[in-house]
Amino acid sequence: MSDAPLDTPAARNALYLVDGSGYIFRAYHALPPMTRADGTPVNAVFGFSAMLMKLVEEIDAQHLAVIFDSARETFRNEIYPAYKAQRPEPPEDLRPQFALIRDAVRAFNVPCIEMPGFEADDLIATYARHARKQGMEVVIVSSDKDLMQLVGDGVTMLDPIKNKPIGPAEVMEKFGVPPAKVVDVQSLAGDSVDNVPGVPGIGVKTAAQLIEEYGDLESLLARASEIKQPKRRESLIEYAEQARISRELVKLRDDVPLEVPVNGLEVRDPEHATLLAFFEENNFKRLVARLTALEAMAGHGGNQPPAGGSAPANPQAAELAPAQKSYETVVEEADLVRWIAAATEAGCVSVDTETTGLNPMSAELVGVSLSLEAGRACYVPLAHGATPVGQGSLLDAPPARPKQIDKQRALALLKPMLEDPSVLKVGHNMKYDWVMFRRQGIDVAPIDDSMLISYVLEGGAHGHGMDELSELHLGHKTITFKEIAGSGKDQVTFDQVPLDRATDYAAEDADVTGRLHRLLKPRLRESGLLTFYETIERPLVPIIGQMEREGIKVDREVLAEMSTDFARRMGEYEIEIYKLAGREFNIGSPKQLGEILFDEIGLQGGKKGKTGAYATGADILESLAVQHELPARILEWRQIAKLKSTYADALVGQINPETGRVHTCFAMAATSTGRLSSSDPNVQNIPIRTEEGRRIRRAFIAEKGHKLLSVDYSQVELRIVADIGGLEALRQAFRDGIDIHAMTASQVFGVPLDQMDPMTRRKAKAINFGIIYGISGFGLARQLGVEPGEAAAYIRAYFERYPGIRDYMDKAKEEARRQGFVRTLFGRQCHVPGIADKNPARRAFAERQAINAPIQGTAADIIKRAMIRIPAALAQAGLSARMLLQVHDELLFEVPEAELDATSALVREVMEGATRPVLDLAVPLVAEAGVGDSWDQAH
Repeated sequence: MSDAPLDTPAARNALYLVDGSGYIFRAYHALPPMTRADGTPVNAVFGFSAMLMKLVEEIDAQHLAVIFDSARETFRNEIYPAYKAQRPEPPEDLRPQFALIRDAVRAFNVPCIEMPGFEADDLIATYARHARKQGMEVVIVSSDKDLMQLVGDGVTMLDPIKNKPIGPAEVMEKFGVPPAKVVDVQSLAGDSVDNVPGVPGIGVKTAAQLIEEYGDLESLLARASEIKQPKRRESLIEYAEQARISRELVKLRDDVPLEVPVNGLEVRDPEHATLLAFFEENNFKRLVARLTALEAMAGHGGNQPPAGGSAPANPQAAELAPAQKSYETVVEEADLVRWIAAATEAGCVSVDTETTGLNPMSAELVGVSLSLEAGRACYVPLAHGATPVGQGSLLDAPPARPKQIDKQRALALLKPMLEDPSVLKVGHNMKYDWVMFRRQGIDVAPIDDSMLISYVLEGGAHGHGMDELSELHLGHKTITFKEIAGSGKDQVTFDQVPLDRATDYAAEDADVTGRLHRLLKPRLRESGLLTFYETIERPLVPIIGQMEREGIKVDREVLAEMSTDFARRMGEYEIEIYKLAGREFNIGSPKQLGEILFDEIGLQGGKKGKTGAYATGADILESLAVQHELPARILEWRQIAKLKSTYADALVGQINPETGRVHTCFAMAATSTGRLSSSDPNVQNIPIRTEEGRRIRRAFIAEKGHKLLSVDYSQVELRIVADIGGLEALRQAFRDGIDIHAMTASQVFGVPLDQMDPMTRRKAKAINFGIIYGISGFGLARQLGVEPGEAAAYIRAYFERYPGIRDYMDKAKEEARRQGFVRTLFGRQCHVPGIADKNPARRAFAERQAINAPIQGTAADIIKRAMIRIPAALAQAGLSARMLLQVHDELLFEVPEAELDATSALVREVMEGATRPVLDLAVPLVAEAGVGDSWDQAH
């Protein structure tokens, strides 16, 4: 790229002025913590760079600058020393990013402007005045209300997040006056954020009415005695001078002496090597990919990537990038036959299904896409054009259905290829497509899954959705569902999307899936993770898919009874809560609750968030419960309300009308440790430590003539701790079947086993499980209800008795710091972002993750190995039990009553031998079984 000024016919005579502070804080608060290799926080730098890059790509102007505040002290502090005095200091992890952000602007070859003694807004106002004198349009890239006084006469604003222009109409909507009178309104209303005093008792709405009636601030103050409302009249008279001071504070200076003139703000292309080096230094992989894409397009004579594509992020991806894109809509049988023949000959095809919903057991199949090579794909529509529910009438003819191959005929043609053992079918989240095809009578095999490949390679490092991976690895931004189907109440299901747009979207999915597969699959072998993927993650796809198909029966009557009872109990709590509060209020409103607790009752410890409302989360209420009964009642009310809405009421609506059962969806790549998670409904999050929570499981029942069998690993994570920590005393206790918590209490507190009391055992149990999660003295003290010093002494005694645990913890943290991830005993890599974070709280959290991940991840690997073996073992034994659910260390089956004993024995045997022959633990695994008519009885 050259550094000559941009000079193209499209570049108009305009100046874009970016409010740097606005960009910084939007970026910081929009993104989770991110650190580069040396531990420096960079989330705001990344977000700022991404926003600036997008702006640079899209603007059609000849001039551009980013304007920053130089320091907190400006001339306004001389006018009013308290100006902005109450503003908090920037967050600790944001401070080191300010200098890097300025480096980013310079790396983009964009003027970076600031001046001591003046705010960025003053510089923007001055540049705007000079640019208008030279006949330029001015676009201020910001949504800051203080800049709205500049709008008009060729000056507009642009909200960078909403990508929405702000003109006089938008200013009028916000302030109730045109831009020329914004200063007068702000002078009266003041600004609590900047500590602009204004006139007490007058807000923006009232101020706008007064200025519209009297014309301007001075006229209003001169005629203040005419105001009819006594309180308002007295305030205006008493605080007239304060209003005038406020005007000096809010009115922007447009006479700042500029060191760089407007003509010095020409748009110049960034120096590719400089910008690339900056991105690479800060580990901005996505921006490296995007920059490479733009540079590649510039090399072909263009300044924008083609629609739907860009150059990839690395040389390997470059080889997979299509020279051109060819997406075909297949509506003739002969064309489908041609694609199937080509896929069969190729021996590998990427496949994707388009449907009407996210749950494959309730969604309808709308179409299928196929891709054989980069840039070449097709979409086979099967059910487009049905009249949406609620549209049309008896007098209206339904819209013409676009031409498509008959659905059943198309599926019959696809079935042999999709089941052909010589053709590898590649999907992204293949489990969804597997279930969808299985509902059509097609058993897709063999398969590969680009999502799971990414998950095995970099679990915990980032998300594994196709859109994110496409940008990360291919430098390609995919078409979003909203772009083709709309959003909100106007969003349509995929069967209503026109075929041309549906083809672009669906074919791209198959195309990108294939490209990701070809790029990432070789990395499994390079990383030594191919065997792990092929023996643990990939075989689970049909296993978990079949679990989702099976679903589980729920009892409508039990749920109805629970809902009624929960409603009654909520009512009782509400009466008690109102009595404790002294008045009625909306219990579900955190804002109102915070005002009751901290402003009216006066409890200590209230903290306000960014919105100005008090925080009232569960942790806050638990700490307040020692001061007052009200927080405890609120917690109880919330628990009942959640159980009622999330389960007792919602589960009825989630019963599939075709099967009469509830079909949860299991996410295979959502956690950093390898655990599954579930949704729609979330069966893994039912609170079973309370009686109310356990009641929910009573609604999950067996079919007539069957029982539910629950088989659960006993203390599997503690067994893993004993193994990897080399704790011979605990190992022997597990081998001998001794109560492990009593054993720990005996070892740590010196109490003989035959004299063990429940309280001492409870302390040991809390330590045993707390150690797994890196619990602190404060955390343990909270659990046990003791002083932090006493709890810390317990932990010290534990480490003195079991030094192997401390050694393991130190080793895990060091491993995470050295390579960015830790490993389970089976070799799964669990990435630990933030392990080198400068922020102590974030770093401590990452260290706890590093300690816990190998333990929890190994447990996840063990039960997954068991799940893979159980269906084949049942079939070989001639048993017809169905595996329904997996919840962490538990598997739930529906079993014919006559086969209970045989099934229980077989499942326990498989689960207890799940580590072999790969791994021999130093402690035995124990699986415990329970049986009942309901899940609650079985567990």
